Amino acid sequence: MRTAYSVETVRNAERELMARLPEGALMQRAAAGLAAACAGLLKDLLGRVYGARVVLLVGSGDNGGDALYAGARLARRGAGVAAVLLAPDRAHTGGLKALLGAGGRVADDPYEVLAAADLVVDGITGIGGHGGLRPDAVPVVRAVHDKQRADAVIVVAVDLPSGVEADSGEVESAERAVRADATVTFGAYKPGLLIDPAREHAGALRLVDIGLAPHLPSVPDLEALQHADVARLLPAPTAESDKYRRGVVGVVAGSARYPGAAVLAVSGALRGGAGAVRYVGPGSEAVLARFPETLVHEGPPAEAGRVQAWVVGPGLGEGSWARSAVAEVLASDVPVLVDADGLRHVTPEAVRPRTAGTLLTPHAGEAAALLSVPRAEVEAGRLAAVRELAARYGVTALLKGSTTLVAAPDPSAPVRVNPTGTPWLATAGSGDVLSGLAGSLLATGLPARDAASAAAYLHGLAARLASHGAPVAADDVAAAVGEAWRNVVGDGG
Repeated sequence: MRTAYSVETVRNAERELMARLPEGALMQRAAAGLAAACAGLLKDLLGRVYGARVVLLVGSGDNGGDALYAGARLARRGAGVAAVLLAPDRAHTGGLKALLGAGGRVADDPYEVLAAADLVVDGITGIGGHGGLRPDAVPVVRAVHDKQRADAVIVVAVDLPSGVEADSGEVESAERAVRADATVTFGAYKPGLLIDPAREHAGALRLVDIGLAPHLPSVPDLEALQHADVARLLPAPTAESDKYRRGVVGVVAGSARYPGAAVLAVSGALRGGAGAVRYVGPGSEAVLARFPETLVHEGPPAEAGRVQAWVVGPGLGEGSWARSAVAEVLASDVPVLVDADGLRHVTPEAVRPRTAGTLLTPHAGEAAALLSVPRAEVEAGRLAAVRELAARYGVTALLKGSTTLVAAPDPSAPVRVNPTGTPWLATAGSGDVLSGLAGSLLATGLPARDAASAAAYLHGLAARLASHGAPVAADDVAAAVGEAWRNVVGDGG
């Protein structure tokens, strides 16, 4: 599992560790890891470090010191290293002395050295920065990005790309933030490295162990599941299992206008581990034509038969039937997932009294409506939005997007970020498949947070497997869930 900690938590851990180490030792550990990563990238690019041209963009804080000390190490290996001092009177004294002593230099003209650079190290602001780059740094970074777009330079960020928010993943302005090809972070991941839009600025991530782990709390602020974590969550039938013991998931979806939503939600549900899918709604004919194993009922949900979890909302429309179906399902005593049109009929008063798990799965626009804020506010501050949704409604919230986030109603539980998504998932109907898949996992007995996290992981992985870098349809994603499941648990799972 990949875990991330807030800036305050990391700073506290650093202070505890520094109190046990000689002065400057922690920065030297960071610089050594940064230099090793840069050397590896130069070898991949040029086949060597000797003679490579490296430019350091140096700010005023310890982030700049890390860059200067790493530059000194590269200079001692024969690289030509030039430092662009963006705050000359506040550059790290010891780091600058080390760089000059190793044969590096301070650039008189930043644009001249950038034009010849093979690798640029971003040491401008790091995790303590707020509000984007200062105006005087913007033209320099713009020149770096121009060369980067021509595939003529590699950009490496120190700890965090300058200009992005470490704790939230927010980016005030793309023009005022570094876009790195790789980020070398120290001691622990920071939330912004894993959450868009900042994640898109970070590039490939490398974590350098500087000895912080014993000083970090056991519960992180953010966590990203990996194969082994998801494999432990996924249900597996036993010799005594039958379709009812494995769980029955009820799906209330579709309408005359959107019959495909019913089909896609059932498609996801059939592949989520439950023993049977019970469909309720006006799309029975379309569902049975595609999936004859589905148990169908015209409704209402309370008369459809026993289920262990409900999925309600995809393609329901806005009419009175949709409203009453959502209310009836929420009145049940089993876990409920509400998605899409169903979210229009959800209020805190309707879900807070529930004793069984409740999972809401909005995209940014739906989340904005639930929170009564502009969509842009949700998209810019995804972590804050998903936490607020979970807290205000007393539910588990899954916020869809380029990085899907899952927050529990308990604020002490880490928010989970899904690492498997692909931009090709931005296609009609893919959310319906996810709803069915997550609802099926709920029916097998997984708690809402685990069901949401595992479903998002499998859903994203299935999209990657189905697309192979090309456009993919929602039906393709559903069809690839089995392959994704086997990929996670192993062929013998």
